[in-house]
Parts: sequence; structure tokens; C-alpha cells
Amino acid sequence: MVETTGGGPQDGAAEVLDRPLPDGVRRRVVQIVADGFGGLTVAELPAQLRQYARFTPTRRAKFAGNAMAAALETDPLFRQRIGEKLRETEPELTGALDSGSPPPAADPLDVAAAAYVLRPPGWVKLVTAAGEEAQRADAERADEETRAELERLRAELDRARDHTRAETERLRAELDAAKKETDSLHRKLRSALADVKRGEAALRKLRGDLRKLRGEMEAVRAEGQTQVSAAESETRRLKARLGETEAALEAARRAAREGRSVEDMRVRLLLDTVLDAAQGLRRELALPPVSVRPAETVDAVEPGRMTPKDIAARALSEDDPGVLDQLLALPQAHLVVDGYNVTKTGYPQMPLEKQRLRLLGQLAQLAAQTGAEVTCVFDGAELAAPVLLAPPRGVRVLFSKPGVTADELIRQLVRAEPPGRPVIVASTDREVADGVARAGARPVASAVLLKRLS
Repeated sequence: MVETTGGGPQDGAAEVLDRPLPDGVRRRVVQIVADGFGGLTVAELPAQLRQYARFTPTRRAKFAGNAMAAALETDPLFRQRIGEKLRETEPELTGALDSGSPPPAADPLDVAAAAYVLRPPGWVKLVTAAGEEAQRADAERADEETRAELERLRAELDRARDHTRAETERLRAELDAAKKETDSLHRKLRSALADVKRGEAALRKLRGDLRKLRGEMEAVRAEGQTQVSAAESETRRLKARLGETEAALEAARRAAREGRSVEDMRVRLLLDTVLDAAQGLRRELALPPVSVRPAETVDAVEPGRMTPKDIAARALSEDDPGVLDQLLALPQAHLVVDGYNVTKTGYPQMPLEKQRLRLLGQLAQLAAQTGAEVTCVFDGAELAAPVLLAPPRGVRVLFSKPGVTADELIRQLVRAEPPGRPVIVASTDREVADGVARAGARPVASAVLLKRLS
């Protein structure tokens, strides 16, 4: 038995609700718990509700409704504390429930919710009656809405009938007017057909005259075309002879010009190579000047000179990047790079476009550091379209034509150079290395170039 604040014993705790709590009653119960929630300390709250202690009543009802309803059902002490808060806020309603005579003017949902919290004798009947009353009210409200909707639909149907009747009358009037207009058009059409027949007769006469004139014109045109064809044939023959003469003259001029320019270029380039090589050899061997200088007559101790043994001690291995630096330091040196052979040796996992960009950027730095002429050759035989590329400063970029491999293009570049010019070819391909070596170039492995670039 639980003593109420009204003083009477309460035996409603033994009663059990044999059906789910009606929705309206449940919402009122959750609101009562949410309102009384704030008046309790954290220690007085069940463990599962303490996380909602700082929430507002509205947020408690929204986020903790199920938890509060479950705690109210399973925790008699929590239900008693909520009931005490309800008695403080609703003394008239709770007092009437304790006395067993709820106010007749009170909302059945409020009465049922308070009875569910306080559990006075007969509270199950109050909750059940409130649920049935709420269902009855919902049914009546639904009936009212249905009747109102039915009335609205009937009014719309009457308006639609009136509109259809008016539209039918209008269409009938338009149909009568269209019939009259059709009769008038039929009369006009018969008159137009008569005019057309008269016009066709006149047209047949004109066609006969036109065919006669056309025959005469065709005869004159055939004679003119015969004369024009003869003149055009003679003109084409003369133009063909003139074009052949001009093409032969231009080919002869171009051959003479290109022969002179290529030979002049090769001679000038070879001369510059010889001059630079002579100056470099003179600096390397520290050759004395040809004429005797006054300072050479003074007796003094001179520094020791380098012997062939000292020079041999400076030799580098074939895979030393210093070999490439020594070759590029030669006068008028020309470095030819087998592009994809180098990139696929150094960084094959990258896409071809990024391989090209990385190699050309490094070659541009090498050309700026050494001053050597640098040409990079890529295989373009499998390209569907020309590669759009802006060559970096100091680097010549070439793609082989369809049907020509990059190896063949490299050999053509080596053969185009004059004998005596230092040409270095960077490639790991044995066939390329042997071919350029026979042509007078110096092959260097791709790994040596990659070490120098890195």
C-alpha cells in the first residue's frame, strides 16, 4: 500500500492495464513526467534518465519520451515522486481522483493521465474510458472531415456540370458557325477548281512552246560546250606543262640552296669544333706560347709538370657520371638522348607524359650548366596524333615519323654531324650503341645520364 498526500489508502497499485496505453493518454503522461522532471535531483532520477536532467521539458518529451514512460511503469518510487509533483501543480484534479470523483468538466485525457501516474482505485477504468473517448472523438472528427470533404466534392461536381453545360453550348455554336463557313469554302473551292482547270489548259500550251524553245537552246548549248571543252583541254595542257617547268626549276633551286647551306653549316660547325678543340687542348696541356717572352729569360724555379702517369691517374670508370661531364666539356659537344630508353630505365612506373616532362626538365638544367647542344629523341611511331609539347630552353625535342623508329632517327642525327665533332649518345640499347659508335659517336649508358641528372 502507498499512502497518498490526501491521507487515504490506495489499492489501485494491484490493478493492471490489459491493453496498450492510448496515444493521447501516453502523450499527456510523458508531458507530466517532463514537467515534474525538473523538480527532482539527479540522485532521485532513475539511472537511465539522468542524462536528460539538463534538458528543457520540451526536449525531454521529444528525446526521452520512451525512456520516461518505461521508468514510470517499472519504477514505483519514481512514479510516486512524479505523483507528488503532480499533486503540487494540480491539487484540484489529484484531490478529486483521490476522493474517487473526478471533475466532470475535466479533459478525459488529463484525468486518465493523472490516474495512470497516481494509480488510485479504478485507474484502469479511467484510462480505458479516456482511450475509448479519444477514439470516439477521433471517429467523430473523421466523420466531420469526411462530410465536409463530401460536401466540397459535391459542390465541385455541380460547378463542373455547369461548366460542362456552358462549354457544350459554346461548342455547339462554334460548330454551327464552322458548318456555315465550310459551306462557303466549298463554294469558293468549286470556283477555284474551275479556274485551275482553265489555268492547266493554258499551262499545257505554254509547256509545248517551252519544250520547243528548250530544244533550240540545247542545240546552241551543245555547240558552245564543244568549243569550250576544246579550249579548256588546251588550257589544261598548257598549265600542266607550265607547272612541270616551275616545279623542276624550284626543285633545282632548292637542291642548290640546300646543298650550299648544309655544306656551309657542316664546314662552319667543323671549323668551330677544331678551333674550340685546339684551345681546349692548349689549356689542358698547358702548352707554352710559340714566341719567347721576356719573363722566360729570368732564372727561377718552375712548378713541376704533369706526366702521362699523372694524367692516367685521373681516369674514370665507364659508369662514373664524371665521364659524361668530361665529354660534355669538349668543344661543340652534342648530346643525343634516347628518351624512352632513359625514362623507362629510371622511372618506368610513371605515365609516358610525365616521363617526358621529367626528363626534359632535367635535360634543360644540364644544357644550362654545360652549354652543350642537347637533342632528345622519342619514338612516335605509335602516336595517333602529334604530341602537344613546349620544348624547354636549350633542348631540341624530336619524335620519329610513322614507320621510323627512334633508333633509326638517332643514327640519322649522328650521320648528319661532320666528322670530328664530339657527339655523345645516351642509350642502353646495345644495337643503338654499336651503330653510333661505328658512325664516330661516343655511346654512354642511360644509367650514367640518370646519375648525372640526379
